[in-house]
Amino acid sequence: MVSSSSSWHSTYDVFPSFSGEDVRRTFLSHVHEEFERRGIFTFKDNGIARSRSIGPELERAIRESRIAIVVLSRNYASSGWCLNELLQIMKQRRTSEQTVMTVFYQLDPYDVRKHTGKFGRAFMKTHVGKSSEEKQRWKHALTEVSNIAGEHSEKWYVMSFLSDFHSFISSPSHFHVSWFRV
Repeated sequence: MVSSSSSWHSTYDVFPSFSGEDVRRTFLSHVHEEFERRGIFTFKDNGIARSRSIGPELERAIRESRIAIVVLSRNYASSGWCLNELLQIMKQRRTSEQTVMTVFYQLDPYDVRKHTGKFGRAFMKTHVGKSSEEKQRWKHALTEVSNIAGEHSEKWYVMSFLSDFHSFISSPSHFHVSWFRV
Protein backbone atom coordinates (compact mmCIF):
# COMPACT_ATOMS: atom_id res chain seq x y z
CA MET A 1 0.00 0.00 0.00
CA VAL A 2 1.60 3.19 -1.13
CA SER A 3 0.23 6.68 -0.93
CA SER A 4 -0.12 8.49 -4.22
CA SER A 5 1.79 11.41 -2.71
CA SER A 6 4.69 9.58 -1.06
CA SER A 7 6.42 6.28 -0.66
CA TRP A 8 5.32 5.76 2.94
CA HIS A 9 4.39 2.13 3.47
CA SER A 10 1.40 1.20 5.58
CA THR A 11 0.37 -2.29 6.59
CA TYR A 12 -2.87 -1.19 8.26
CA ASP A 13 -5.49 1.34 7.32
CA VAL A 14 -6.36 1.96 10.97
CA PHE A 15 -4.73 1.54 14.38
CA PRO A 16 -7.24 1.90 17.24
CA SER A 17 -5.89 2.98 20.63
CA PHE A 18 -8.38 2.24 23.40
CA SER A 19 -9.02 1.00 26.93
CA GLY A 20 -10.22 -2.56 26.53
CA GLU A 21 -12.32 -2.58 29.67
CA ASP A 22 -14.32 0.42 28.41
CA VAL A 23 -14.89 -0.29 24.73
CA ARG A 24 -13.56 -3.67 23.51
CA ARG A 25 -16.90 -5.52 23.74
CA THR A 26 -19.12 -2.56 22.96
CA PHE A 27 -18.11 0.30 20.68
CA LEU A 28 -14.91 -1.27 19.34
CA SER A 29 -16.52 -4.58 18.42
CA HIS A 30 -18.98 -2.66 16.21
CA VAL A 31 -16.14 -0.62 14.71
CA HIS A 32 -14.12 -3.74 13.86
CA GLU A 33 -17.13 -5.46 12.34
CA GLU A 34 -18.07 -2.50 10.19
CA PHE A 35 -14.50 -1.79 9.08
CA GLU A 36 -14.09 -5.42 8.07
CA ARG A 37 -17.35 -5.28 6.12
CA ARG A 38 -16.13 -2.17 4.28
CA GLY A 39 -12.65 -3.54 3.54
CA ILE A 40 -10.80 -1.31 6.00
CA PHE A 41 -7.83 -3.27 7.35
CA THR A 42 -7.57 -2.63 11.10
CA PHE A 43 -4.84 -3.67 13.52
CA LYS A 44 -6.22 -5.94 16.24
CA ASP A 45 -4.15 -6.35 19.38
CA ASN A 46 -5.63 -9.76 20.11
CA GLY A 47 -4.03 -10.90 16.85
CA ILE A 48 -0.47 -10.54 18.17
CA ALA A 49 1.16 -13.94 17.87
CA ARG A 50 1.83 -15.83 21.07
CA SER A 51 5.43 -15.49 22.25
CA ARG A 52 5.81 -12.05 20.60
CA SER A 53 6.63 -9.03 22.76
CA ILE A 54 3.56 -6.80 22.88
CA GLY A 55 5.24 -3.39 23.14
CA PRO A 56 7.34 -3.63 19.97
CA GLU A 57 4.39 -5.12 18.04
CA LEU A 58 2.18 -2.19 19.06
CA GLU A 59 4.87 0.33 18.10
CA ARG A 60 5.34 -1.34 14.71
CA ALA A 61 1.58 -1.38 14.08
CA ILE A 62 1.30 2.32 14.97
CA ARG A 63 4.15 3.18 12.59
CA GLU A 64 2.58 1.10 9.82
CA SER A 65 -0.96 2.54 10.06
CA ARG A 66 -2.32 5.35 7.89
CA ILE A 67 -4.81 6.50 10.54
CA ALA A 68 -4.79 6.18 14.31
CA ILE A 69 -8.13 6.40 16.07
CA VAL A 70 -7.69 7.31 19.73
CA VAL A 71 -10.81 6.27 21.65
CA LEU A 72 -10.58 8.29 24.84
CA SER A 73 -12.73 6.82 27.59
CA ARG A 74 -12.95 6.93 31.37
CA ASN A 75 -10.22 4.33 31.94
CA TYR A 76 -7.92 5.21 29.03
CA ALA A 77 -5.62 7.20 31.30
CA SER A 78 -5.49 4.39 33.87
CA SER A 79 -3.38 2.35 31.47
CA GLY A 80 0.33 2.92 30.99
CA TRP A 81 -0.02 0.89 27.76
CA CYS A 82 -2.60 3.33 26.40
CA LEU A 83 -0.57 6.36 27.41
CA ASN A 84 2.60 4.95 25.82
CA GLU A 85 0.65 4.14 22.64
CA LEU A 86 -0.57 7.72 22.65
CA LEU A 87 3.01 9.01 22.88
CA GLN A 88 3.95 6.92 19.84
CA ILE A 89 0.83 8.00 17.92
CA MET A 90 1.46 11.68 18.54
CA LYS A 91 5.10 11.21 17.47
CA GLN A 92 3.88 9.60 14.22
CA ARG A 93 1.51 12.49 13.69
CA ARG A 94 4.40 14.95 13.91
CA THR A 95 6.94 12.99 11.88
CA SER A 96 4.92 11.23 9.19
CA GLU A 97 1.72 11.49 7.23
CA GLN A 98 -0.36 9.65 9.82
CA THR A 99 -3.81 11.11 10.50
CA VAL A 100 -5.01 11.03 14.10
CA MET A 101 -8.72 10.99 14.86
CA THR A 102 -10.20 11.26 18.34
CA VAL A 103 -13.33 9.75 19.77
CA PHE A 104 -14.46 10.91 23.20
CA TYR A 105 -16.39 7.87 24.37
CA GLN A 106 -18.80 8.64 27.23
CA LEU A 107 -16.33 11.30 28.33
CA ASP A 108 -16.22 15.09 28.26
CA PRO A 109 -13.31 16.35 26.11
CA TYR A 110 -12.67 19.01 28.76
CA ASP A 111 -11.78 16.27 31.29
CA VAL A 112 -9.12 14.93 28.93
CA ARG A 113 -7.74 18.36 28.10
CA LYS A 114 -7.57 19.50 31.74
CA HIS A 115 -7.03 16.05 33.36
CA THR A 116 -10.13 16.43 35.54
CA GLY A 117 -13.13 14.34 36.56
CA LYS A 118 -12.98 10.54 36.61
CA PHE A 119 -10.52 10.66 33.73
CA GLY A 120 -8.19 12.93 35.70
CA ARG A 121 -8.43 10.75 38.82
CA ALA A 122 -7.54 7.66 36.78
CA PHE A 123 -4.59 9.53 35.27
CA MET A 124 -3.34 10.63 38.70
CA LYS A 125 -3.29 7.01 39.91
CA THR A 126 -1.42 5.86 36.80
CA HIS A 127 1.46 8.25 37.11
CA VAL A 128 2.20 7.53 40.79
CA GLY A 129 5.84 6.51 40.99
CA LYS A 130 6.65 7.65 37.45
CA SER A 131 9.34 10.20 36.68
CA SER A 132 8.30 13.82 36.33
CA GLU A 133 9.53 13.67 32.72
CA GLU A 134 7.25 10.74 31.92
CA LYS A 135 4.27 12.43 33.61
CA GLN A 136 4.88 15.59 31.57
CA ARG A 137 5.11 13.66 28.30
CA TRP A 138 1.81 11.90 29.06
CA LYS A 139 0.12 15.18 30.08
CA HIS A 140 1.34 16.90 26.95
CA ALA A 141 0.16 14.02 24.70
CA LEU A 142 -3.29 13.98 26.36
CA THR A 143 -3.65 17.73 25.95
CA GLU A 144 -2.44 17.54 22.36
CA VAL A 145 -4.80 14.72 21.37
CA SER A 146 -7.76 16.36 23.13
CA ASN A 147 -7.20 19.47 21.01
CA ILE A 148 -7.75 17.51 17.79
CA ALA A 149 -11.30 18.03 16.56
CA GLY A 150 -13.01 14.72 17.14
CA GLU A 151 -16.22 12.85 17.69
CA HIS A 152 -18.16 12.84 20.96
CA SER A 153 -20.25 9.75 21.68
CA GLU A 154 -22.98 11.81 23.27
CA LYS A 155 -23.77 13.25 19.84
CA TRP A 156 -24.03 10.19 17.59
CA TYR A 157 -25.02 6.60 17.19
CA VAL A 158 -22.26 4.08 16.50
CA MET A 159 -23.48 3.29 12.96
CA SER A 160 -23.76 6.97 12.10
CA PHE A 161 -20.18 7.52 13.27
CA LEU A 162 -18.95 4.55 11.24
CA SER A 163 -20.67 5.80 8.11
CA ASP A 164 -19.18 9.28 8.59
CA PHE A 165 -15.75 7.77 9.26
CA HIS A 166 -15.92 5.62 6.13
CA SER A 167 -16.78 8.69 4.05
CA PHE A 168 -13.87 10.57 5.60
CA ILE A 169 -11.25 7.92 4.96
CA SER A 170 -12.60 7.12 1.51
CA SER A 171 -11.91 10.64 0.32
CA PRO A 172 -8.92 10.81 -2.06
CA SER A 173 -6.91 12.95 0.35
CA HIS A 174 -6.87 10.19 2.98
CA PHE A 175 -6.69 6.89 1.13
CA HIS A 176 -5.64 5.77 -2.26
CA VAL A 177 -8.31 3.52 -3.79
CA SER A 178 -5.89 0.59 -4.05
CA TRP A 179 -5.60 0.44 -0.25
CA PHE A 180 -9.02 -1.12 0.12
CA ARG A 181 -9.01 -4.86 -0.03
CA VAL A 182 -11.48 -6.52 -2.38
